[in-house]
Amino acid sequence: MSVGQVTENVDGLRWFKSSYSGSGGGDCVEVAAGLDAVYVRDSKVAGGGPVLRVSRAEWDAFITLAVG
Repeated sequence: MSVGQVTENVDGLRWFKSSYSGSGGGDCVEVAAGLDAVYVRDSKVAGGGPVLRVSRAEWDAFITLAVG
């Protein structure tokens, strides 16, 4: 798996917050799909924290394993 911290501008992406994220804080994640990659960030630090990038194939494999 090739996960890398993003250094390019990702402001144009449309971010989706996890349905498990509540309004009380805690562990929250946001995901955005680009043309060739999927981007993941901590929703509590939106716009200011690190963003991870994985390929679409790797994201599909992750979701397949996570959903079971």
